[in-house]
This record gives sequence, C-alpha cells and structure tokens, in this order.
Amino acid sequence: MDDTLRPRSVPQRALARNLRMGGVAGGILGATLGGAASALLRGQRPDLAQAALTPANALRLAGGLAHLRGAAMKLGQMLSLENGFALPPELTAILGQLQANAPAMPPQQLKTVLTRDWGAGWHAQFQRFEVRPIAAASIGQVHRAWTNDGRALAIKVQFPGIAESIDSDIATLGRLLRMPGLLPRGLDITPLLAEARAQLHDEADYHREACALAAFGQALAGDSTFRVPALHAGLSTGRILAMDYVESAPIDSALTQSQPIRDHIARDLITLVLREIFTLGQMQTDPNFANYRLAPDGRIVLLDFGATRAIAPETAALYRGLLRAFLTEDRTSIWAQMAALGYFHKDQSEARQALIVDLAIKASAPLRQSAPYDFARSTLINDLARAGQDLGAARDFWHVPPAELLFLHRKIGGMFLLAQRLGAQVALRPLLDPWTDMP
Repeated sequence: MDDTLRPRSVPQRALARNLRMGGVAGGILGATLGGAASALLRGQRPDLAQAALTPANALRLAGGLAHLRGAAMKLGQMLSLENGFALPPELTAILGQLQANAPAMPPQQLKTVLTRDWGAGWHAQFQRFEVRPIAAASIGQVHRAWTNDGRALAIKVQFPGIAESIDSDIATLGRLLRMPGLLPRGLDITPLLAEARAQLHDEADYHREACALAAFGQALAGDSTFRVPALHAGLSTGRILAMDYVESAPIDSALTQSQPIRDHIARDLITLVLREIFTLGQMQTDPNFANYRLAPDGRIVLLDFGATRAIAPETAALYRGLLRAFLTEDRTSIWAQMAALGYFHKDQSEARQALIVDLAIKASAPLRQSAPYDFARSTLINDLARAGQDLGAARDFWHVPPAELLFLHRKIGGMFLLAQRLGAQVALRPLLDPWTDMP
C-alpha cells in the first residue's frame, strides 16, 4: 500500500489536536532558540528567520499538519500554493511539502462514520463497498462502491471531527505561524486566516459541494470537452458525498500522447478558467492535478468541487477590464484595475505600487503572444519568484491581497504548472481575445 494511504487514526477532540500542534510548536520553538543560541556562542548575530526555517522544522510543521488533516493541512496546502507575494519562499517551501494525499483513517473509524450517517444497516444498499480508499486528502477519503442495481459510485467520506475542529485548528495554526522568524515582521495574516476559516467551513459542508457538483454538471451537460460525475443525492449527506464513478486516467497519462493532443488539453483547461470567470459565474479554485483526469472518450473529467467560489458579475467585470489592459499593455489602466481589485495596500507608496505594476506587466507577457507559448521552456515562474523576493525585501511590500485574488491566482498558477507539466504549446492571445470583446 502507498504510505500516503496507510491508515492512521484522525484525532477528533480539540484537546488531542491542540496537544499535537503544541508539540509541533514546542519542537520548532526549541530548535529555533537553539539555533539562535548557537549563533550567539559563535559570536554571530542571531537570525530568527534563518533559525526557524530549517529543514528539520520543515519536517516538524509538515508532519504535524499532515497528521491532523482537516483545516491545518488544508491551510498549509493553500498557503504553499499562494503566489509568493505574502509569504517568504522558505515558508512556502515548508508548506509545499504537504501533498494532496493524506493518511487514510483505519477501517473501524470509517465504519463508525458511515454508520453515523447511513445507519447500522448501510451494507444492505451495496453489492460491494471497498474499504480500502482510492484516494485520501485533507478533508476526507474516497471509496469505490457498487449499488444493488449495479451503479458504480465514488463515495467521498469526511474524516470525523474535521468540521468541528476548523476554528480551533485555524487559531492554533495562526499562533504557530506567528512564532518569531516564521513570518516577515509586520505581516498581518489575520484576514487570510479568517478567509481560510470560512473557506474550510464551506469545504467541510458536503451539502454545499453536492450543489456545486450538480451545478457544474448541469452547466457542462453534453459538453464534448468536459465530463462531471453525476451526483447520487440519495446517499449524500453533510459528511458523505456520493457520485458516479467515472473510469479515467490521471492527467499525467497525457504525457505519452502527441504534442497536438497535449496542446489541446492545456488549451481546453485554460479556456475553462475563462468560462468559469466570465460565463459560469463560479470557479473551482483547487488546481490540484488529481482533480483533472482523462476519460476513455478523450473528455477531461472534473473532480472535487468543495473549493468552488462564486464570482460576482461586478468582480468579473473588473477581471475583464484587467485582461483588456494586459493585452493592450495599457499601464494606466492596469494600475487602475489592480487598485480596484485590491492588489495594493492603502499605505503602500506610489513608488512601491509602480514596482508591483511592473511585475504584473512582466507576468502577463505570455498573454500578449500570438505565437504558441512554450510552457515547457518557460522560466517565467522562477523569474517572477526572484523579482518577488526582491520586492519582498522591503517591509512595506508585505500585503495579503483579498481572498478572491488569492484563489484566482491559485487557479491560474495551477493551470500554468499543469500546462508546463504537459509540455504544452498554446497561442494565448488568440485564445483570450474573444473574451475581451464580450460586454
């Protein structure tokens, strides 16, 4: 069995979870102070950031979050996928160790959860239910099952105690992240933690995810490019989500396909992002590669709608204005649209805002390219990371943008990385132009 799916009981009570994170915090603090003391003994000035952000502390933090799953692990994943404008690269690298797969819960704990929601006789509804999960992530795990009428299902089961632990976990993790050296001095992560708390409560509500799954399924019904598994409402609850099991292969399987096929997949996924913003009015904001799979008929299977967020028409209009400004490289308009969307802190100087605009223009260069953009050869992400680090050296740069921007950047960044993974070549300007002509 894959180690990531090896069963490990999920701590359910707040006390047990707080003790676990308290142990992680104590280990990090002890190692940080020890490193600072060693520097003093060597006659050097202690650097708390350097002492805190060590490989050993990285393992402590990532391991603690993975063991707890739920809000702690999910927030770590969210922060690791953030665009680097709010967190130092060392901390992003630490949180980046949290993978999509988490340890599965033991069979007895699974049985308890299923019995709680389906009742003691739940086995009678199935010809077969596979106890071993096919996937496990931060909020829950997925099992295959077959109903008595032969329908193949994917059953997503939420880890016990996860929903009830969100507030406590976020508060505990917030205290941990505020330890000396982990965050830039003066950076207020309170808004990000508040938004993460709200987002995680949404993701733990499987009734809400069922509605999003059904809405996307209806919006893309009959689509020749995408397929969304059908909801099985009769078996779905607030903590169990049942849907059709769709035979499919990982998106990475396209790596063995021809260049035109890989290009087409990337182009379709980029177009989906535009459709989500400008026509569907809702976006699935989790760009995990595992959420995109390939069906035998060539369609892209879309999974996991827990992180779906509504996009208000006025917000979509601002995004369209920013896209138009990027395509025409209209610096004045770019600045105005970015200000309206909340890219700048109210106390940031005009000079600092100008540097951020410069970075945005650099980041948007591929959008203006009419020839195919070679994602595989692109150095854009590394270039932007270096430029962002230079900007971040100034204390007045640190600013957590509005949550809508973080989630949008998360999705766009994920699509860029997926296109890069596929080695795709896509002409972006012709793909984007029709969307700027819409009212």
